[in-house]
Amino acid sequence: MEMKKTRERPRFYTPSQVAAHNTASDLWVSFLGRVYDLTPLMTQHEGDALLLPLMEFAGKDISSWFDPDTKDVLTHIHPLTNCVSYYTPRGRFLHVPPAGPHSDWASDVIPWWKDKRYEVGRLSTKTRWIRVINTLTSQEQLLEVCSEETLAEILQRYLRYNSHACSYTWKHNGVSLDMSRTLSDNSVPDDDLQLQQLRLDHNLLTPALLLYFNDDLTEG
Repeated sequence: MEMKKTRERPRFYTPSQVAAHNTASDLWVSFLGRVYDLTPLMTQHEGDALLLPLMEFAGKDISSWFDPDTKDVLTHIHPLTNCVSYYTPRGRFLHVPPAGPHSDWASDVIPWWKDKRYEVGRLSTKTRWIRVINTLTSQEQLLEVCSEETLAEILQRYLRYNSHACSYTWKHNGVSLDMSRTLSDNSVPDDDLQLQQLRLDHNLLTPALLLYFNDDLTEG
């Protein structure tokens, strides 16, 4: 019997998570909704001047460098050659070919922005804050999460604060949450836009998820 392969869900990251990787020894960037870990490139090409634009934007979103339709670096008509060339106002960066022909240019190299080996996940289109309250200990934790994440994936974020979080039932407004669905799918409201329009502090109205202990520490 042939087994169907289940498609692995991408991991979602908040902009603040990407921003934490902002050094030459730990460098991430995001662009066009994707998150890339370029640390191996930094090590492989250490000392190369073409890394400087990437180092300048370490931990930041560089979508403005790329064409959203072609997913390639922006192009323009070069004012001197009248030829189409890559547009890199911040300076030419790694894997962008030189403007003119060069005998030492390796044209068979897959540019890093097209190399899926460096892709670690997706950038969230909308993050939101929630309060996770442990009813057993009264511990409360404020979490920034991705709106695309399921409750099971949010649980993984929370494990650093409670290693036995899997031994709890998660509820909102007295209703048990479906851990395979997102917050919105579980009818947990996201009122950020309305609160912003009303100029109200969202921290005072952050949705609360209540954790109820199942008396089972076998799940850690």
